[in-house]
Amino acid sequence: MKHKHNRIYLASKSPRRRELLRQIGVDFELMLLRSDPGRTVDVSEEVWPDENVHDYVARVAKEKGAFAFNLLLQRRQQLRPVLTADTTVTIDGEILGKPIDNREAVAMLERLSGRTHQVLTSVAVHAERVSEQITQVSNVRFAELTPAQIRAYCATSEPYDKAGGYGIQGPAALFIEHIEGSHSGIMGLPLFETANLLRKAGLSI
Repeated sequence: MKHKHNRIYLASKSPRRRELLRQIGVDFELMLLRSDPGRTVDVSEEVWPDENVHDYVARVAKEKGAFAFNLLLQRRQQLRPVLTADTTVTIDGEILGKPIDNREAVAMLERLSGRTHQVLTSVAVHAERVSEQITQVSNVRFAELTPAQIRAYCATSEPYDKAGGYGIQGPAALFIEHIEGSHSGIMGLPLFETANLLRKAGLSI
């Protein structure tokens, strides 16, 4: 079924994902899920025991999408495709979340310095007759960072709302020596894969 307009629900707080969807001409309505610490969350982002990073990122994106689409049904809102995504940074098999303070941000960048890590973004699209998902993986190599570079970066607000403590679209682009994969995927929404999922859900991209 083709949708008359390229309009979806985006269940994400990420401003980067909004920018990327606009880049490919997809109109959206925000549908924010609760995720604040200390409150009841709609979808848990805790890592299960023995859960590997691929399973983790796919599960979180899928659960967010299923929850959001069920909300539409419960509220009897207009049904459109719901897009959700989750981005995770991993090194040595360990997931690096969003740093909670300066000390944690510094430790993350020290660990990434001079090494290659992986950025995984899983994208899920839920619609009336379609439920599709894909996980995109990119390899990112950081140059050797000096302690002064790390301190200066972590003194800004940049690291604290981003998995792994950095964003490729900001000043941390100066740290990145090489990438293999999807630049938009590292930002939080791989556009090639996302467009294919939305086409399967009936949009014209």
